[in-house]
Amino acid sequence: MLVTKEISKIRAERWREPGKTWGFVPTMGMLHEGHLSLVKRALQENDGCIVSIFVNPAQFNNSTDFSNYPKDLEKDLSLLENLGVEMVFTPDKEVIYPANFSSKISLEGLAGKLEGAARPGHFDGVTTVVGKFFNITQPHKAYFGQKDAQQLLIIKKMVRDLNFNVEVIRCPTFREENGLAMSSRNTLLTPEQKEKAAILYQSLQLAKEMIAAGERETAKVIDAMTELINREGMAQVDYISINDRETLEEFPTLQGKILISLAVFFDQVRLIDNVIHQIE
Repeated sequence: MLVTKEISKIRAERWREPGKTWGFVPTMGMLHEGHLSLVKRALQENDGCIVSIFVNPAQFNNSTDFSNYPKDLEKDLSLLENLGVEMVFTPDKEVIYPANFSSKISLEGLAGKLEGAARPGHFDGVTTVVGKFFNITQPHKAYFGQKDAQQLLIIKKMVRDLNFNVEVIRCPTFREENGLAMSSRNTLLTPEQKEKAAILYQSLQLAKEMIAAGERETAKVIDAMTELINREGMAQVDYISINDRETLEEFPTLQGKILISLAVFFDQVRLIDNVIHQIE
């Protein structure tokens, strides 16, 4: 397995066999079963797989959040080697953002909602680094998890708008036994917080149950979700939103294919989750 911080080595290995198909999985490390499911699918659907491990400072709008982000590169590399990954790109910040770097990819519309509203500038950091990684690795397919639903929509739009020659693949959210969406940030939770954080998925399921029972008022569903989470004293709601699945437009009366999403704090640890639901 090639592990390198150098762009030139990734490119040289990528083009050593021109007819070979490549899958790409961008990560910030601290890999869990959700990440590994993306890697396994990339390996199944392509001749080779490239994984990036880079904690991207440009997508953090909180310096404490960035400095506290969990890392275990040695463990990550062992997991990837055991799966049969051929290349791992682990660049330093100076490789991705060299001196006098001043460019960015910025999407209007989708990027200003939900996570973009809660974390200004976040998606500029995401699209810029993913765009760079696409240029560096030149993959045929790139794999992203549904847990970051808005990010997935934005990456797909960037690919369409800028004519990147890559197919973006949506992969399902992996969950802990209690329903908590797997996340590298879960390692920052205490055992009690991790147990209590099941309330996120429970609130999403409550929303689906209310809608299945006939509720169509967005505000009533959000109020019920908020009330359920607030009963859990450790949790603090950042936002709860119900939007059109593709455009992220809000609507007072629920209809069609919707995205139910939320962000919740447990002390300084911010967790996100979502589900997609089709209203017949």
